[in-house]
Amino acid sequence: MSRVSLEGRVAVVTGAARGVGELLARKLSARGVKVALVGLEPDELKQVSARLHSESEHWHADVTDPEAMARVAREVQERFGKVDIVVANAGVATGGPFVDSDPESWRRVIEVNLIGSAVTARAFLPALIESRGYLLQVASLAAITPAPMMTAYCASKSGVEAYAHSLRAEVGYRGVKVGVGYLSWTDTDMVRGADQDDVMRELRQRLPWPANRTYPLGPAVDRLVEGIERRAAHVYGQWWLRGMQGVRGYLPGVIGVVGQREMRRFADRLVGMRTGLVGAGGAADEQARTAARRD
Repeated sequence: MSRVSLEGRVAVVTGAARGVGELLARKLSARGVKVALVGLEPDELKQVSARLHSESEHWHADVTDPEAMARVAREVQERFGKVDIVVANAGVATGGPFVDSDPESWRRVIEVNLIGSAVTARAFLPALIESRGYLLQVASLAAITPAPMMTAYCASKSGVEAYAHSLRAEVGYRGVKVGVGYLSWTDTDMVRGADQDDVMRELRQRLPWPANRTYPLGPAVDRLVEGIERRAAHVYGQWWLRGMQGVRGYLPGVIGVVGQREMRRFADRLVGMRTGLVGAGGAADEQARTAARRD
């Protein structure tokens, strides 16, 4: 598939304060893209914006808030005149046994990862239709295969994958391309936060190769940029994820057997596991919601 030049395009990146979103913004900016950064951490977003090579601006907004995202969409168009690319990247995660999970944190993962992605698309689709643009929905290996101790994250990423595939069929005739980006365990604050729990870290390390590795962020984001240049329907942050598509129908059965064995192995260590959102991004989300409740 041929690539298109990104020079002079306008991209919106959610979850842009850190990790995948922050590096993606920098790499897009280096290609001459004007970038609108969206997230919950205004100070961090301001710092990211200051480091970009091209014109940029940042907006403090919760992707699950329809009114806030509609406002952002209006202001981005006022600021840049158009929107060519939207990357729905904002996400949070929690881990641990479902039976002991914190209901509020579990629900929040679904709200941010799935509902927040839909709110983002709803806000920006009119602009993308006008520009015949491209929406990249960041999903995960968790959309391809289930995993114990990750019920909320797997549910949200499976849901957002199906949603994006459905949306592609709806808007394609209007010139809008929709892609799904898949990432395995990538070196971000979220993954490092999950690894702070001994059980979660050891469970991941016991996965079969190549799913048991943590992959560097840079090459994964380079693949996302290449996918944006190609307006691709599927983008794989690690080379082997493409092959997983061919065997995904067998994975629930395999995980059902192997997962039971692993859970039995760790059963005595599951009591008292932390059940909140993981990583610096999760902490920022919890702080923002706490501040909103005080207001």
